[in-house]
Amino acid sequence: MDDILDLYQEVILDHGRHPRCYGQIEPVQFTIQGHNPLCGDQIQIYLSKQNNRIVQLQFTGSGCAISKASASLLCMRLANLDVDEAMAILRDFQAMVKGECAGSDRLKKLAVMSGVQAFPSRVKCATLASHAISSILAGDQKTVTTET
Repeated sequence: MDDILDLYQEVILDHGRHPRCYGQIEPVQFTIQGHNPLCGDQIQIYLSKQNNRIVQLQFTGSGCAISKASASLLCMRLANLDVDEAMAILRDFQAMVKGECAGSDRLKKLAVMSGVQAFPSRVKCATLASHAISSILAGDQKTVTTET
């Protein structure tokens, strides 16, 4: 278990300090904001898709390392996927982080985020980006908050 928590901490710190998929898409097709009032995390998701396939997925924002790392890992994993496949991954990710299941093979590198379940107060930080991405893929562009 210590090895998993060590890897979790290492990945969180790396992606928190050096997030991948960071920056706006120009021109942007779809965008959505997310907010976690408990921790102060603010995120903006940018999405371009074509023929029900994610072409580009990026984010900007500020917040804790867990929030930024989660957004970074999710954007990397979901890029170039079919929307239905991305939605299934997002559901699996949210269940895994909440401790509702062990995850699935399709999560790949996202599985490292399973360490969040050991810190219940950080689950909202880890799931903010996934809720925002789920909403934007479903066609909603209203601000997502972890408190609703």
